[in-house]
Amino acid sequence: MRFDGFAARLGLVTAAVLAVALVWQTLPLLRAQLVAWRAEPRPVAARGELAPLEQATIALFEQARDSVVFISTAERVIDPWSRDVFDVPRGTGSGFVWDELGHVVTNHHVVEGASRATVRLADDRSYRAQLVGTSPRHDLAVLRIGVGVGRPPPLPIGRSAQLRVGQSVFAIGNPFGLDWTLTTGVVSALKRRLQTGDGAIAGLVQTDAAINPGNSGGPLLDSAGRLVGVNTAIYSPSGASAGVGFAVPVDVVNRVVPQLIARGRYAPPSLGIETDPRADALARRLGVEGAMVVGVEPGSAADRLGLRPARIAPGGRLVPGDIIVEAGGRATPDGDTLRAVLADFEVGDRIELGLIRGGERRTVQATLGPASH
Repeated sequence: MRFDGFAARLGLVTAAVLAVALVWQTLPLLRAQLVAWRAEPRPVAARGELAPLEQATIALFEQARDSVVFISTAERVIDPWSRDVFDVPRGTGSGFVWDELGHVVTNHHVVEGASRATVRLADDRSYRAQLVGTSPRHDLAVLRIGVGVGRPPPLPIGRSAQLRVGQSVFAIGNPFGLDWTLTTGVVSALKRRLQTGDGAIAGLVQTDAAINPGNSGGPLLDSAGRLVGVNTAIYSPSGASAGVGFAVPVDVVNRVVPQLIARGRYAPPSLGIETDPRADALARRLGVEGAMVVGVEPGSAADRLGLRPARIAPGGRLVPGDIIVEAGGRATPDGDTLRAVLADFEVGDRIELGLIRGGERRTVQATLGPASH
C-alpha cells in the first residue's frame, strides 16, 4: 500500500511537470494567435544624420550619374538560308560624356565588331551613336551622339600620376545590364601591365572596386568626383569580380582621346625603329637588358641619329644592332617597355636615350616623331 501511494504521488508530480512544460512551450503560440488579429507595423527607429563619408559618396554619385551612359551594341549577320541581313544584340557596356560636343568615351572592346551602337542617357533618352575613332592598343574608343537640348555635363578630369595606393576610388557603370551601379574601393596598385589580343596595355590602375562585365568603359573617379581612369578589365577565374580590376589611367586617356576625335586614330610618339622579342632575347643572352634595334625607318628620329639596326653578316651570322637600355630616365628591358615609355611623351618632345653599341654605353638626344602606322 505504501509503495502504491508513492507511485501515485510520483505520477501526479510527473504529470504536473509535463503540463507546465507543455503550457510553457505553447504559450507564445497561443499569445501570437490571440494578438494576430490586431497586428500592427513595428515602430521605425529614429536615426541621426548620415555619416559624412556616406553623404560625400551620395553627393559624388548624384553629381556624376548624369555623365555616365549605357551602351548597347548590335552585330550584323546574314541568314544562311534566306540571305537576309539583320542586326542581333551583341553586348552592353558603359561610357561617359567627354565634352559638350556629344563625344562619349568607352572601351574599344565594347564596340569592336559591332555594326550599330546605341547610347542611353541617365534620363532614358537613347541615341544612335557614330564611331569616331578607336585605339585598340589602349582599349579606348570615342563615339558621338547628337544631343540637341539637355546635354549631360562632361566629367571633370583628374591626374592619374597623382594617384597613390590606398586612395579611395569609385566605379560607376552597368554591370550585367544593371544600369547606373556604384561600387567603391581603393587603388590597390599602380602601373600594372595587362596582355590583350592587341598587345600589352601598360601603366594600368589596379583597384578592388567591383568591376564586372558591363562595367567596361565606365569611369573610375576619385573622392573629388574627378575622372582618374576608364574601367577596362577584371582578373577573375569566374569572369565576375574577384577584387582585381584594371582601369586605363586618365593621363593616357587625356592624351589619346583628343587624337581620336581629331583624326580617328592614335599616332603615338615614335623613334622610327623596329624591335623584335627574339632580338631582345638575343640581347639578354649577350648580358644586356634592352630593346635591340632591328630596323630603322628612313627619315625618322632614329635615322637622323644614325642608330644601327641588327644585320645578317656573310655566312648567316646575326650582328647585333644598337640596344636601347634606357629612355627618358627609365629602363627599357624590351621593345614593349620602350613603346610604353615613349607613350608617356608627346610628338616633338626631346628624350634622352641610353644605348649599348659594340659593348660601349652611349647617351644621345632624340626628338620624337609620329608613328608611321
